[in-house]
Amino acid sequence: MQIIERTRVFNGHYKVNQLIVQDGEHQLKREQFAPGKAVAALVFDTARQVYVLTRQFRFGPEKEIIELAAGMIDGDEMPETAVRREIHEELGYEIDRLEEIIQMWPSPGTSAETITIYYAEVSHKTGTGGGLVEENEHIEMLDFTWDALLAEPVRDAKTVIAVQWARLRR
Repeated sequence: MQIIERTRVFNGHYKVNQLIVQDGEHQLKREQFAPGKAVAALVFDTARQVYVLTRQFRFGPEKEIIELAAGMIDGDEMPETAVRREIHEELGYEIDRLEEIIQMWPSPGTSAETITIYYAEVSHKTGTGGGLVEENEHIEMLDFTWDALLAEPVRDAKTVIAVQWARLRR
């Protein structure tokens, strides 16, 4: 298969492309959700020995969910820079140690979004966290011991991946 034409058909907060794909003798027309590139991090506070996650309203499930600190990469920003910014905005921490877990496509059948997931160790806060008022963020910070994290019924895919990664390394 080869993409022979790409047209932006919606250019709002999120983007949608229409692709014309050549498949042998056939041409297919498909829509592609193109929100951009994102980062997320499983944050572990080494001083307090807790994992720090967020709870916030998400438009997909139309309710609050528990998930990793996460956000979009701005323009040409490096993923490492973006994850440091997001952890500070959402949780108020500076990162002591950062390790990439995986770069993934959360839903490759319909979306061009990529998410780079990290493990971040932190030990000191330099901000209040909670998100940015100008971005209408209302983020609650939640602490979990290891056992509490494993017991939490997480339904966010990037969070499930990061917790399973941590489980394999313990």
